[in-house]
Amino acid sequence: MQIPRPSSLDTTSARCALVASLVLSGMVASPLRAQTAPQQQAAAPSADEIKQRAQELESARDAQKKAAELQDRLKADIAAIGQDRSKLNQQLIDIAASVRGVETRVEEAESRLGALDTRESTIRGSLQSRRSEIAEVLAALQRAGRRAPPALLVRPEDALKSLRTAMLLGAVVPDMRARADRLVSDLSELVNLRKAIGTERDQLATDRDKIKEDQTRLAALVEERQRKQSAAEQNMEAERVRALSLSKQVDSLQGLIAKMEQDLASAAKAAQVASVQGTPAGLTDGKPNLGGLSNSARLSPAIAFASAKGLFALPVNGPKIRGFGGSDGAGGILKGISLAAKPAAQVTTPCDGWVVYAGPFRSYGQLLILNAGGGYHVLIAGMERISVSIGQFVLTGEPVATMGSTSQVASVLAANPSQPVLYIEFRKDGTPIDPGPWWAANEGEKVRG
Repeated sequence: MQIPRPSSLDTTSARCALVASLVLSGMVASPLRAQTAPQQQAAAPSADEIKQRAQELESARDAQKKAAELQDRLKADIAAIGQDRSKLNQQLIDIAASVRGVETRVEEAESRLGALDTRESTIRGSLQSRRSEIAEVLAALQRAGRRAPPALLVRPEDALKSLRTAMLLGAVVPDMRARADRLVSDLSELVNLRKAIGTERDQLATDRDKIKEDQTRLAALVEERQRKQSAAEQNMEAERVRALSLSKQVDSLQGLIAKMEQDLASAAKAAQVASVQGTPAGLTDGKPNLGGLSNSARLSPAIAFASAKGLFALPVNGPKIRGFGGSDGAGGILKGISLAAKPAAQVTTPCDGWVVYAGPFRSYGQLLILNAGGGYHVLIAGMERISVSIGQFVLTGEPVATMGSTSQVASVLAANPSQPVLYIEFRKDGTPIDPGPWWAANEGEKVRG
């Protein structure tokens, strides 16, 4: 007759097998790989490495082929647009919106990945610190599984030994089972985290590929837009040079706006048109007529700036780091807002307007000034490159610039000089005003061209 083993031992042994498998594959094996890595590096490339390099070469060829096909499609699309300004504008707005949407998804995915990576590191650290415990649990369970129980009715001392062993196992097994359960739980979470991280990275790679394709398409459309603009304005380069010369004669934004709209022909013409056409009438109930935004061939604002409160989208994706009326850190008061942006982020116009200045200006870096009509001006600064010209009329949501990799505005406007920062300022009749009331509260309320 034999004393039966506690039923929990079988369960614990089964869990132990899972623990052993995961530990040996993930925790114990890693140091061995680390020790043999230098030897593998010193050796000749293995068949797997050669295969991997061949796959990388094939991927590069596929990417090159896709890029060539994309260029061919872009040429065909631009040729199909022809002289239709409306189609070109609408494509610019749609692609710019797509780029900014993917930028948002990429940022959200990176944030989720950061949290997952942190949790994975925490679990790995916990398991690493319990390596001795893992080895102890495995060894104890393996010994218990191999040791056959002694016969009960042979000698009295054997019976006593058997009973004591059974009592000891009854006391020890629950503790080992609890420890094994904790290890299995942590290792299972680690496996699930790895799967989640893999899924997130795959999606992130897909989104990054899409944003590259969209940016290529957008760059081609912007180039075509500016080429047509240059054809319409033969003296554009001369105007640009004169604008830079005039900008050096003033030391304030208000002085720059006044100088441009008085002494520069293209800006003066834009200001004159803005004063006549820049204040469209609203509906009888006092609300703006949003239907005008559907006309992508328009040459004047679809919505009166004053009546568009709560409708504008921020020009770039990113959190606000400095607000209107706050301290600028140098004893002054901020006249606009600052947004932290991602490197190479797309900048779009929050409203319709005429470009009265586009170029570098003192500590603002690249500065864009729009005359939105009705005495309102929108100033956007801190970009690395501006893609519109003085005198040009731009639509709500149209791409007008791209951010650089570092801050292009004075450090007083940027919390961190290494962080790309966009500065936005609204003015009414030359006086800075709080832009807060004009921004949409959520995505569904934003106006789009």
